[in-house]
Amino acid sequence: MAARVPVIALTSGEPAGIGPELCARLATESLAARLVVLGDRELIAQRGEAYGARISPPAYARAAERPSGVELEHHPVATPCVVGTPDPANAAYVLALLDRAIEGCLHGEFDAMVTAPVHKSAINDAGHVFTGHTEYLAARTRAPQVVMMLVGGGLRVALATTHLALADVPSAITRHGLRQVLGVIDHDLRLRFGIERPRILVAGLNPHAGESGYLGREEIDTIAPALAEARAAGIRVEGPFPADTLFVPQRLEGADCALAMYHDQGLAVLKYASFGRGVNVTLGLPFVRTSVDHGTALDIAGRGLADASSLREAVQLAIELARRVALAA
Repeated sequence: MAARVPVIALTSGEPAGIGPELCARLATESLAARLVVLGDRELIAQRGEAYGARISPPAYARAAERPSGVELEHHPVATPCVVGTPDPANAAYVLALLDRAIEGCLHGEFDAMVTAPVHKSAINDAGHVFTGHTEYLAARTRAPQVVMMLVGGGLRVALATTHLALADVPSAITRHGLRQVLGVIDHDLRLRFGIERPRILVAGLNPHAGESGYLGREEIDTIAPALAEARAAGIRVEGPFPADTLFVPQRLEGADCALAMYHDQGLAVLKYASFGRGVNVTLGLPFVRTSVDHGTALDIAGRGLADASSLREAVQLAIELARRVALAA
């Protein structure tokens, strides 16, 4: 019997940004899954016209036995949308799309979820505390530890901390926290990426990895002991290495993932190598979640200029990971 076609939920994100038109763009393509776009039907159709595409995907019905292709589950925006100008009145709509995808994944209706970009400020201006998709998904699923990892340009770069002010990073890095992060990375690289024994390289926090304590003691007091504990638990991990030499090709050769201590330490390199084609993967969730490597691009929204490459890659990776998880079940 042929394997079941994966069902992937795609949230269309901030309605004033490029998310709806990227979803419309994908609706014209051939995909090896049932891709269920969650969003406002009229809005997405209008944005598709920016590319000269008239789209009218069938309405999603869970019980329907459909082959691969794009379907749409209509969720109306709360208030009319002005392209390029986020309205906090639509924040609840944006979060409702995420909640719908999360519930569908948790109950086995969807095999994975993919997210178009949201506008954090608009959500916070509406009174919702929101630091990012990663943190929101962790809270909603009660996942004990999630890890943000970007994939692209031949790299996998994970983060020990995510959306924090730089001044708050040192205190957020703990031996226990790093040990948990490494456990999640090792587990998901094995289960979802099919890597039998992952090799993980870890960056230091300070310049020159602390220069033997002269430029900071985090490497000595926190990071190195955490790596020792991880190795004792059977995780193949090396470091801490100075971040400015961790990402040179000779060092990365044979590595399966690099772990950076904070957001820009790792993602500046990843985005230089693959911006517009990178994929954000949330490790540690009870389901597969991928996303684009960019924001809402309000300045070009609605003009037919947005590149769908990152969203396309995110959907393709979600399909691949969902298939591998299904085979392992």
